[in-house]
Amino acid sequence: MDSRQAKEMLMRYRPETTEGADPEFAEALEQARRDPELGRWFAEHRAFQTAIRESFKQLHVPADLKDRILAEYRPADIVAWWRRAAFPALAAAAAIALLIGLVLFRSQPEDRSFASFQNRVVRTAQRGYVMDITTSNLTDIRQYLEAHEAHADYVLPAPLEKLPGEGCAVLRWRNNTVSMICFDAGQRNDLYLFVARRSDLPDAPSEPQFSRIGKLTAASWSAGDKTYVLAGRGDEQFLRRYLP
Repeated sequence: MDSRQAKEMLMRYRPETTEGADPEFAEALEQARRDPELGRWFAEHRAFQTAIRESFKQLHVPADLKDRILAEYRPADIVAWWRRAAFPALAAAAAIALLIGLVLFRSQPEDRSFASFQNRVVRTAQRGYVMDITTSNLTDIRQYLEAHEAHADYVLPAPLEKLPGEGCAVLRWRNNTVSMICFDAGQRNDLYLFVARRSDLPDAPSEPQFSRIGKLTAASWSAGDKTYVLAGRGDEQFLRRYLP
């Protein structure tokens, strides 16, 4: 896990939770200890989360709040109910929630890097994708992707062409289309191939590069106008069997 991937993981870190015990969080925390810049960012992130948590704890909630809500609630007049001055605690909580959203939105620019893309699609593959169609026929998969305006003009390495399919799905990343094709490599080992437009990921590698992401290994390369990420359980040597 590099610093960019660790930061993406640590953005979801919350104080006083058990997330730090998760193996992936533990790996991200270790990277923060190794990288001084990431460590400083994480310290500020934790301080911000702690401050917000303490602010919510200091809100005074009237003991009869539930009864007052039920007494005042009218389905047709919920907006006016929300604005009533009788509920300063709720108004304060809403203001803090809005402030959190604005601060996070302005302080966290959208990460459009290849590393972020690769990290997202591969980590989701660990949990498994829901297929738009399930079929072992690679021609049917390509036709489905073409019919749904996804990337269907990809070039498969010869070893992948010999594997039966499992299915496919049309994904979105940063408002860009991504095709996902799943292959059956045998022994309950699925291989996920992600196909994206190369111009959408200008920092993607040209030659195959390998990364260990969570429980999966990913091989990434570019050819023509496409960028490919192949992910599966196994090591680099295993994935090399299916590369160009």
